[in-house]
Amino acid sequence: MTELLQYEFMRRALIAAVLVGLVTPVIGTFLVQRRLALLGDGIGHVALTGVALGLLTSTSPVLTAAVVATLGAILMELVRVRTRASGEVALALLFYGGIAGGVLLINLTPGASNATLTSYLFGSVSTVEEQDLWFVGALAVGVVAVVALFGRELFVLCQDEEVARAHGLPVRFLSVLLAVTAALTVVIAMRVVGVLMVSALLIVPVAAAQQLTRSFRVTMGLAVLIGLFSSLGGLTTAFYADLAPGATIVILALAVFCVAVAVGGLLNRRSRKGAPDTRETAGADAAGTMPQTDRGRVKQ
Repeated sequence: MTELLQYEFMRRALIAAVLVGLVTPVIGTFLVQRRLALLGDGIGHVALTGVALGLLTSTSPVLTAAVVATLGAILMELVRVRTRASGEVALALLFYGGIAGGVLLINLTPGASNATLTSYLFGSVSTVEEQDLWFVGALAVGVVAVVALFGRELFVLCQDEEVARAHGLPVRFLSVLLAVTAALTVVIAMRVVGVLMVSALLIVPVAAAQQLTRSFRVTMGLAVLIGLFSSLGGLTTAFYADLAPGATIVILALAVFCVAVAVGGLLNRRSRKGAPDTRETAGADAAGTMPQTDRGRVKQ
């Protein structure tokens, strides 16, 4: 580990990996709960257009990616709400428009090459600069602040949009807020795993945590631990084994998911074996097993 810390670019990469491992599972938990698992992929493709725009205009690609991804997330919500297009169609528009715009702008950029595009498609932690790190850190703080301020409202929205509307919550605002927060999270993870694999860190740690727990908060906390383990473990493995960091991180996250599935299945079988068999007594005295009521109120 000390050898890894001797290199400045690896110290920056480790900080970026910590930020990615912390933030992506937090937002991913909300996305999975709302059945928007592919949103990260769509926004990632739009972020690629922002990267290409930054290279074309000689500005920070991370900054332009954040702006374009945010606008794309807002546009997706507007298309979904104001037109007859479903969420899947809106995501498809993000997919195709984003990748086409990115490739087109990259080809128009003087001095840009396929290697430049590949570094953003699949991640390149060795190219993370100090200014990128500060900007990504600011984005991470913003994402955490949004969850801290609107976490409960977003939870209700992700559970049931109609229930959230019935409780008087600003559903449209919260939907746009979640999409924008997801867009910023994609930009945070883009430099580590690349835009094509960023959705994996949003979804896989959450899916792994769900195999072991059913509580929303516990799932989020466990997903963050899995995300941190995958990011740091994958980056360290890639350094010593000379592998692609982004792919290694995703593969490690998938390996954790497979282990979680096996452990979760074992725990479920044990719980079923230990549960008392109530089939024989279910019909014996049904009245005695029901709570006694007095005008609809349950007696304690």
